Amino acid sequence: MTFEALGVSAPICQAVAELGYEQPMPVQEAVIPHLLGEPQDLIALAQTGTGKTAAFGLPLLQNVARSLEESKTRTNASGHARALVLCPTRELCLQISDDLTEYSKYLPSVRILPVYGGSSIEAQIRTLRRGVEVIVATPGRLIDLMERGVASLDEVQTVVLDEADEMLNMGFSDSINAIFEQLPEDRNTLLFSATMSREVEKVAKSYLHDYKEMVVGSRNEG
Repeated sequence: MTFEALGVSAPICQAVAELGYEQPMPVQEAVIPHLLGEPQDLIALAQTGTGKTAAFGLPLLQNVARSLEESKTRTNASGHARALVLCPTRELCLQISDDLTEYSKYLPSVRILPVYGGSSIEAQIRTLRRGVEVIVATPGRLIDLMERGVASLDEVQTVVLDEADEMLNMGFSDSINAIFEQLPEDRNTLLFSATMSREVEKVAKSYLHDYKEMVVGSRNEG
């Protein structure tokens, strides 16, 4: 099985080949075709290190690039992103953002910005005002930027909650609720978690509609 066979576009296939990705990992084989098909919410239970960033990242980038192509516009209005990835820590935020930047090497219209606490908010505001297509964020800093009126979520088509169990364990549930209140109703929501805790189930029931559940490995390891 190749990435091309999963439906991944040529520019993204070229970028991942240069990164040394030869064959898709099981989570990628399961998730990528699903996310490139008709939009449907998804819960994927997968451990860290199973390749899930590429599993959601490649289709997310491809869908954003297609949506830009369809609207024939390269410049978004200030801060109007088309995709949002939420994650618990600054380290993960940077890692996902770096990975997405590498995967989108040949998609010049797709701009990615990591937003997290403990770094200059002014620099993040300047970049948002120039316009980005994908925001990778920790919840606290994103809310700060939303309250300042620079991060607008009203055009977001895809939201990914990565390491959802970690985010909830770290007490981010109020922040997640506040963020979801600002998202469009007709978005696509993808939730990745190592475990299906009661809290994760509650978030799924609140924010995911008619979702598919995929398990890579066993359902409650972790």
